[in-house]
Amino acid sequence: MANILCIGAGYVGGPTMAVIAKNCPQHRVVVVDINEAKIAAWMSDDLPIYEPGLLEVVKAARGRNLFFSTEINKNIDEADIIFVSVNTPTKTFGRGAGKAADLQWWEKTARQIVDNSSHSKIVVEKSTLPVRTAEAMERILNSNDRGLHFDVLSNPEFLAEGTAVDDMEAPDRVLIGGRDTESGRKAVQALADVYATWIPRERILTTGLWSSELSKLVANAFLAQRVSSINAVSALCEKTEADVTEIAKAIGMDRRIGSNFLKAGVGFGGSCFQKDILNLVYLCQHYGLNEAAEYWEQVVKMNNWQQQRFVSEMITAMFNTVAGKRIALLGAAFKADTGDTRESPALAVCRSLLEERAHVVLSDPYALENARADLGKLADKVIFEPDPYKATEGAHAIAVLTDWKAYAKLDFARMFKSMTHPAFVFDGRNILDRKALFDLGFNVYAIGKPAMTHFENGK
Repeated sequence: MANILCIGAGYVGGPTMAVIAKNCPQHRVVVVDINEAKIAAWMSDDLPIYEPGLLEVVKAARGRNLFFSTEINKNIDEADIIFVSVNTPTKTFGRGAGKAADLQWWEKTARQIVDNSSHSKIVVEKSTLPVRTAEAMERILNSNDRGLHFDVLSNPEFLAEGTAVDDMEAPDRVLIGGRDTESGRKAVQALADVYATWIPRERILTTGLWSSELSKLVANAFLAQRVSSINAVSALCEKTEADVTEIAKAIGMDRRIGSNFLKAGVGFGGSCFQKDILNLVYLCQHYGLNEAAEYWEQVVKMNNWQQQRFVSEMITAMFNTVAGKRIALLGAAFKADTGDTRESPALAVCRSLLEERAHVVLSDPYALENARADLGKLADKVIFEPDPYKATEGAHAIAVLTDWKAYAKLDFARMFKSMTHPAFVFDGRNILDRKALFDLGFNVYAIGKPAMTHFENGK
């Protein structure tokens, strides 16, 4: 039996440890965090994050071999394997501000581990970190005078919010990076043995430390690049009256390209894509690879432009002003099946509309509290309404910004009757039936598709 500890009870640490505990009853798994309210939520049936199927997994192991605690130091000492899953946001100050990762919490955690350990341990990087961060962690951990040895491994997460449980239960691959030393190889094997309890060995990929660290950034950069690429095409489609969905299907059928991440929309969000790409940009700049840095930075610029373009299209369509108009935004989460609003395009659209002095009503089944917190002082200017029918009453326009399946099934005839006319729908996720909405009387605008309006010449 091994004592497994995860420091950090967020979107990565909580689900990852829950699935490990469920599948490895022979190991004791503890998740710690300084946030008492978050730990209390993990010990209840009202978990601090929304993720389909997560509660059932937690309940299957909680109290058996899965535990949540705020006693960080005690659990550090007892652990054999420590996963570090603390926040590594983009720096907002000093060198690298706006691009580099802020590693202050990561370093504090490394020092806390060495200060509270009485025996050697395996330390696993679970947070997304810049390449060669493990080298700094090794130096901190092994700079002790007690004869303790720490093996540092990189084990990046590849979970997608909304499918995190399934991604952990049946992953495409588990990546473990370690040192090519006797001690390093043993540490890699020990962690691989944990995953091999339920994951086929052929899906457990072992690499060098630096390859593992960089693979996470590159994976997210490639996925985000596909989103920005199809969104760039969507702008051209709207000018030429081509249909971006038809184009995505046509090119996606090419086995060399594939169909994943070719769904045009208002832009990508979440805690990883932008942060990791900007980190990659900073690394390229650090090593003097300016052309490579500019290439990857354009992915983020395109994403921001897509969000601005969406708002600009709304303003133009609504007679060049949204001031004083009630606009219902359906969706606050950055994607369906999560309550996460970090870097959500919906909130970017919300902020832009508030700048234009629109009266914004924000609706979402799970993400309103997170949206309220993320909007900060601007939240006072927003109406938060979980019921989409109430949100659209008296509205001049509806904008669909999160691809919740329920939104495609709403009674838009009922909504149309309660709205101010002419009524507009802006489909930022291409999940609605444009023709049906047009027939109801809506003026319909969708990403990468010709506008359908009841005005002469579409104006």
